[in-house]
Amino acid sequence: MDWAPTLGLLLACLVAGGATWWATRIVIDLLTRLEIFDRPNARSSHDRPRVRGAGLALIPVIAVAWAGAAIWLSEPPPWLWLLIAGLALLAVVSWLDDLDEVAVRWRLAAQGVAVALGLVALGEPAAVFRGWLPLWLAVPLIAVAWVYFVNVFNFMDGIDGISGVQAIALGLGIALVASIGGLDSSLFVLPALLAAAAAGFLAWNWHPARIFLGDVGSVPLGYLLAWLLFELAARGAWAAALILPAYYLADATVTLALRAWRREPVWEAHKEHFYQRAVQAGHGHERVALAVAGCNLLLIALAALSLLWPWPALLLAALTCGLFLAALQRWRPAADRASD
Repeated sequence: MDWAPTLGLLLACLVAGGATWWATRIVIDLLTRLEIFDRPNARSSHDRPRVRGAGLALIPVIAVAWAGAAIWLSEPPPWLWLLIAGLALLAVVSWLDDLDEVAVRWRLAAQGVAVALGLVALGEPAAVFRGWLPLWLAVPLIAVAWVYFVNVFNFMDGIDGISGVQAIALGLGIALVASIGGLDSSLFVLPALLAAAAAGFLAWNWHPARIFLGDVGSVPLGYLLAWLLFELAARGAWAAALILPAYYLADATVTLALRAWRREPVWEAHKEHFYQRAVQAGHGHERVALAVAGCNLLLIALAALSLLWPWPALLLAALTCGLFLAALQRWRPAADRASD
């Protein structure tokens, strides 16, 4: 067995993680001097100002790592440079939004352009739906789902550690499914590099966080993860592509649906997500983030199982997410339980 590619990827992941850690440290110092803080308000889950903008470190590292991987891979994803162009556009607009809020219409316009570029890089959009839908219907459905996922990932970035944990889980989960399923090597290499870079960021974002991702991090990161999930589905692992992000999608979608039912603005910032309620109930950021990690481990196992039994795995994933949301809703501190 030739171990050279595996050792090369391991070294590249170590470099990506180390580069993100180092770059994030520099960004913390720079943004502190510039006084670019996320200041607490009624919708915040933190009580002190924190630097925001870690995406300025994370996203360039991922872009460089993916560009390097495209050179290294024997069969790189076609048109990957278009995906990176979309990534750069989102990073610029999101950073402007971090500095001085950009109107929703312009943010959505930038996301639409980035998704259009990403669709070209996707290669076979119709394959995402297993050929069940014609191309003229598959493309707009993917575009809407892509924009939705980008915003879900941004909405869910509300406590220390959660986005880093989710990015690592999705990256490793996609890489594992690709490896077990014998899929294209890019679907193993690219998510592994993303997970490694996210780990470098998480070292600074774990509670108590020194820095937050900011929109400049969460929006482009959601964009790349969505592309990887669509690629996974297009290569036949459609059930795994639904299972891996199931917790984030469930928490965000149920919360937004409840807000819409109550006729509350769904696009306004709030702290009504299930994981935020658990923090408000007295559980620490790190405990809730670890619980999310545990749920994701179960979903990764079910995603691997879906390669053999897709429908049973999907049903078990739905049950897992439902029970986890209920647990977050009812999770009380030990002191309260002891007083019952």
